[in-house]
Amino acid sequence: MENLTMDKIVNYAKNYGFVFQGSDIYGGLANSWDYGPLGTLLKENIRNAWKKRFVEENRYNYGLDSAIIMNPNVWVASGHVASFADPLIDCLKCKSRYRADKLIEDFTNGEITADGWSNEEIEKYIKDNHLTCPTCKSSEFTPIRKFNLLFETKIGVVDDSKNIVYLRGETAQGIFVNFKNIERAMRAKIPFGVCQTGKAFRNEITPGNFIFRTREFEQMEMEFFCKPGTDLEWFKYWKDYCVNFLHDLGLDDDKLRMRDHAKEELAFYSKATTDIEFLFPMGWGELWGIADRTDYDLGVHEKHSGQDLKYLDPDTHEKYLPYVIEPSVGIDRLLLAILCNSYSNEILEDNTEREVLRIKYALAPYKVNILPLIKKNHSEKAEELFTLLSKHFSTSYDESGSIGKRYRRADAIGTPFCVTIDDETMNNGTVTVRNRDTMAQDVVKIEDLVNYINDKIQF
Repeated sequence: MENLTMDKIVNYAKNYGFVFQGSDIYGGLANSWDYGPLGTLLKENIRNAWKKRFVEENRYNYGLDSAIIMNPNVWVASGHVASFADPLIDCLKCKSRYRADKLIEDFTNGEITADGWSNEEIEKYIKDNHLTCPTCKSSEFTPIRKFNLLFETKIGVVDDSKNIVYLRGETAQGIFVNFKNIERAMRAKIPFGVCQTGKAFRNEITPGNFIFRTREFEQMEMEFFCKPGTDLEWFKYWKDYCVNFLHDLGLDDDKLRMRDHAKEELAFYSKATTDIEFLFPMGWGELWGIADRTDYDLGVHEKHSGQDLKYLDPDTHEKYLPYVIEPSVGIDRLLLAILCNSYSNEILEDNTEREVLRIKYALAPYKVNILPLIKKNHSEKAEELFTLLSKHFSTSYDESGSIGKRYRRADAIGTPFCVTIDDETMNNGTVTVRNRDTMAQDVVKIEDLVNYINDKIQF
């Protein structure tokens, strides 16, 4: 197969109903994307897999769904109002605008990210290494200016009573401000984690690369509260846990790597940070970030709110602010990685080409496709089977075109199983089940069909 390009993935996602350009009939809106029927199903499957692994199957963790709009003092305390900013730089010749740190990251193919660098250090690197404008190739730039990423809005009835609030820039702060509520309500003992998924918003300077970096995105985030001194052990535990989850989602090992942040890259409050990176068509990019945030977050909220957020150990009677380990991944970026990892064009033995999405069965938008062999003879029975299977699995129905073309359409969107209804179904109650990956066909009794499929799609 030829090298996969981002253009190919964008076209594939649009043509098959995974992702559409936002506001398309009005000419679109830059970096705005809508998830189509298949993208919606895939996104939900990824979200459910994460919840299953991180909440349902882990005895330490609880779920939460906090508000998008919060008291603005939350963002003052967290530092987002004062310092949640990107280094903005403009080309003096063509006036194009960039994130200065992204110019360095792109120039070094992701080997250098400039995390934690001062404006002066970034400007010096750009000058010393003769970085040029991607648009016009000029090397003349403005000095760096800081650009706040929070989206502002207002609440209130009339203009003179409206107050400025913010769309949340991350989901984590909703967890921190509910720490004591969850501890009390759930009688939770340290260590424990709080997980949530939800929308976050960042007024990015240069979003791009399809859904890799967007202004509106969905996070799957956990804050794991632990006793100081045990944090690095838990940091390693969650790094391994996240990598194993990605492997179970089907991501290839040779497309994943761990990048530990050097000391000079770390945020001032961080004890350790590791990025799990994926090899996208445009190069290595951050997929999942895991950080040891120490007691910084609870500390600043305790200070600004005036509330005691310390944990009282019921066994030792010791009182302390817990340390926090934060694994944070974006659903949109993970969905893109799964599409890039799974998509291929195969040349078969008869020299025909097959477009196929070899996605993990549990993640496939549709698990099974119902195919009446001859519409006028088999449709009624096929519809009965659709009613039966759709109670258990996401199921599609296709009666248009030759059986071979219908197989190919199912392969292209990653459907693991095609169930063909034919004369044998009418005569002896069996169906033919074709496997997406092997293209092998099994004859299965209708009464065994649910168990047959269910056994093969478990995550």
